[in-house]
Amino acid sequence: MTFELQHLKAFHTIVATGSLGRAAIALHITQPALSRTIRKLEAAAGAALFERHSKGMQLTDIGRALLPHASLLLREAEHAQEEIRAHLGLARGVIRVGAIGSIACSVLPIAIAQTCHTWPQLQVQVLEGVWDKLACALTSHEIDLALGVALEDCDLIEAIPDCHWQDRSYIVAGSHHRLHHQPSLGLADTLEERWAMFPKGTGPFEQLKALFTRHGLPMPSAVVETRSVTMLKSLMGHSSFLGWMAGPMFSTESEAGLLAPLPLPDASDVRTLTAFRRRQGLLPAPASKFLEQLRKLTGPLSRPGSESGTAMETGLQP
Repeated sequence: MTFELQHLKAFHTIVATGSLGRAAIALHITQPALSRTIRKLEAAAGAALFERHSKGMQLTDIGRALLPHASLLLREAEHAQEEIRAHLGLARGVIRVGAIGSIACSVLPIAIAQTCHTWPQLQVQVLEGVWDKLACALTSHEIDLALGVALEDCDLIEAIPDCHWQDRSYIVAGSHHRLHHQPSLGLADTLEERWAMFPKGTGPFEQLKALFTRHGLPMPSAVVETRSVTMLKSLMGHSSFLGWMAGPMFSTESEAGLLAPLPLPDASDVRTLTAFRRRQGLLPAPASKFLEQLRKLTGPLSRPGSESGTAMETGLQP
């Protein structure tokens, strides 16, 4: 069977809008013309794709099976058109990139600014989120690059080997927290404090747990668990909570004198960050141009054990 992109677009629009009438308006065609298009697609599929009801259009089992493939084909066609236009210099391409919070606060904005300066015809779409969300977006072609903590490759996603860098995480508190002034402060002194942290199973939580384990101490109890970076920084800055956070995530608050790492010896940790792509298919041209700038930016930060990158990114002295 052969599917035409125009027919798949009509099918996808009906699913998105929920009715034939709304889809026809969105596609700027008449409702009878849209009905004819869907009948042609159903003939190609060999089965009905929708059940018609007074309240709208509902997918049949065959329609539900076709939907993810139609979405992927339409997205790939859009990417192909953007890449050709970008190569020809006829129009602006779109860079689709996702990043975890600490990268979205630091390396990513700089890389975007440099890319848009070098290639002003490009546009950028950014997705910020936890790694599970980014991995799903990458495999579903919602984004073309995902920036996160270095992990083992999987069947669908692989790290880009020549694009990695490091940052450092700290135990952080508001600048006026009493522990900043406690003499001979030790890691054990933080166990009785109120903690706000990322939830169990996240990268920051596991990194903090490993730090306490290395020092032979139990993991501190979390009074507040949240994925919200804004909430964590507010709790640390205004409510005397302790937190664990990568330097780039609180660099602005550090420069403003609101947050600071506790003066604890050996109570910070380095992690390696990298860019990921899909194993299958070519990287779209706009994403390749962004990756080129990202490599230039992160190159000085990529040496194992290098501390220069942390200081450059955060303004903090490790």
